[in-house]
Amino acid sequence: MCNIDDDNRRIARSVTGCDLLIYLTPITFGGYSSLLKRMVDHLTQNNLPFFTMISGEIHHPHRYDHVPKLLVIGWTDKPEPEETAIFHHLVRRNAINMHFPTTVSRVINTNQRDEDLTVLLKSSLEDIEMGKSSQDAELPRLPSTQIERAPIRRALLLVGSPRGRKSTSAALGGYLAGRLTAHGIPTETIQLYPALGSRERTRSLIEAVDGSDLIVLAFPLYIDSLPGPVTRALELIAARRPTAQPAGKAKLAAFAAIVNSGLPEGEQSQTALAICAKFAQRAGFTSAGGLALGGGYTVVNGTPLDQLGWRGNSIRVSLELSAANLASGNPIPDEAVRLMAKRRVSKWMFLLLGPVTWLLKARKYGAVRTLLRQPYKA
Repeated sequence: MCNIDDDNRRIARSVTGCDLLIYLTPITFGGYSSLLKRMVDHLTQNNLPFFTMISGEIHHPHRYDHVPKLLVIGWTDKPEPEETAIFHHLVRRNAINMHFPTTVSRVINTNQRDEDLTVLLKSSLEDIEMGKSSQDAELPRLPSTQIERAPIRRALLLVGSPRGRKSTSAALGGYLAGRLTAHGIPTETIQLYPALGSRERTRSLIEAVDGSDLIVLAFPLYIDSLPGPVTRALELIAARRPTAQPAGKAKLAAFAAIVNSGLPEGEQSQTALAICAKFAQRAGFTSAGGLALGGGYTVVNGTPLDQLGWRGNSIRVSLELSAANLASGNPIPDEAVRLMAKRRVSKWMFLLLGPVTWLLKARKYGAVRTLLRQPYKA
């Protein structure tokens, strides 16, 4: 069960007992809305903490024998090919991660006629009944904004992990912030979870974003995307960004992202980085690229990178290269992306040692006998 005792436990129980699960959501930067994403994040309790191989990737096995089919309907005022592709890709990634046997995704326009919507929904349900999943969509390669970036005078680090200062996100972002400072760029750090706790803190967050020339978001991967509260922060930032450049500021501020996954393949984070790039475009930033670290829990686990020794060499070099380029107004270079994505734990080693890690942690809390239980089984 989720450690937080709220309605998400009731939802998780209902999911285990249904035959068809339907997500209905506005499309947010190619992903789900923050409201829906908060619920999706809590469904991880219906998976086991151990690991299995699916199509050459490592994932968590499902906790229950019965898994429903999934229908996901996203709506938008203005259908846009890149966001649509990201959305369909995210749904297919969720199907793998959460073991849905059949997954159908549809994108509708809020201006569509009722008759057309009826036809679309009917065909969607027919596909579900026949077990015909929607085809995967290739992630778009988003072009960089052609407007010149602003000179980097001030940077802002946003840490999007509930673990705050003890998180891998804070360790990665903090090291980059230190390198930016060494290049003469003062960098402020804001923890997003506390920043969303009050209107005053949220207002301070927006003001800090508006006053920065470079914004770096560091966050953990939650079910193929950004955590729900982090998505909420991006929604608020985008809603309050001016649609036109302020007078006297002809250049755009830059936005970069660092995502870390507990699973060893950094490739599983590409959907989240595409959502970040689309956010940058929608919110009036120029995208400066992103870094994806696989096995973040295994390699870093919140440890300051200066204390990692040889294990953190390639990670530190990646962030140092990124800082040097960002400080000079350039995007994150390909070499930094490659170094961060480097596989640090082999798949067979991860499959072998991963369960041991969970068992040791469970033993610490006297929970070894409860790891496999099915509290929502009818």
